[in-house]
Amino acid sequence: MSYIVESLHQLIGMRPSKPSPDERLPEVVAVYAEKRKEKLTKAKLREAEQARALAHDRHKWRNRRWITLIVINLLFVVSYYFDVQLVEGALTASRFVGFHMADLNSALQVMLAYKHLVLNLVIGTVTVFVLWLLLGGRTFCSWVCPYHLIAEWAEALHLKLAEKKLVRDMRFHRGVRIFLYVIFALLALLTGYTVFETISPTGILSRALIYGPGIALLWVLALLAFEVLVSRRAWCRYVCPIGITYGLVGTLSPLRVQYNMQRCHHEGDCRKICMVPHVLDVTIRGRAKTLDTDIGADCTRCGLCVDICPTGSLSFKIKGLDKSL
Repeated sequence: MSYIVESLHQLIGMRPSKPSPDERLPEVVAVYAEKRKEKLTKAKLREAEQARALAHDRHKWRNRRWITLIVINLLFVVSYYFDVQLVEGALTASRFVGFHMADLNSALQVMLAYKHLVLNLVIGTVTVFVLWLLLGGRTFCSWVCPYHLIAEWAEALHLKLAEKKLVRDMRFHRGVRIFLYVIFALLALLTGYTVFETISPTGILSRALIYGPGIALLWVLALLAFEVLVSRRAWCRYVCPIGITYGLVGTLSPLRVQYNMQRCHHEGDCRKICMVPHVLDVTIRGRAKTLDTDIGADCTRCGLCVDICPTGSLSFKIKGLDKSL
């Protein structure tokens, strides 16, 4: 199954495909055979994980991402506060040094609600489309969205409570997200009102940072409480249509996370830390068809799996270029 088709299947909530033995390349079969002969002991695995935990670049991609996300959102705040007109507006729609930019999902909602195209909206949408086509679709979610950062911190609290058995993670079918995607689109089309933008924590937080807090922040706090106490990263995993919109762009993006099965110990640390662990099912022993596999477009390219992998089996790649980032 091609990368694009597999990515689309995952975006609409279907489970990643599991290859049959006949679909695996001969070199992959040979590597799995070698791994069965030389089984990894718990002591060696623990040693590799400890070495990775002590490495100087243990949080390299996470730190880069946090800094980038904070700087981008602060640009809006500083520009508004000092009236320098560098970046005007908010993440949903803005102007960068006078050039229009529009969030793809917000633009879709507006076009459905008002049922006509505005030139500035088209210009802004095309600009953002090309930008995220190059940067990798759902990269927006983990490298720009302010809710992602706060939800990531809330997730750490959820995991601590779960470790003490004070909470459990309630899981939902990922197909709920595509169902809600259609519902939000229909609501915009039928009501003439961008319903999703009213409840989107991305837009609420972006506007609150720039123009000051409002009562809508109570909704964001309610979402965070639900994620801490009931369902880990529920909004991003099961509700938010922004992820699907940018995921569709990501199917064409050259920037991807790539998995090398030859180096992998299959210990599963990457899946434990991932916000969308289904994209890493290929790291399960027996799931790889080729030595190198591009992780699907539902991946947010957050880099957490790259940081935690004790063997360097996961890395950022630009399709068509051989060198890792």
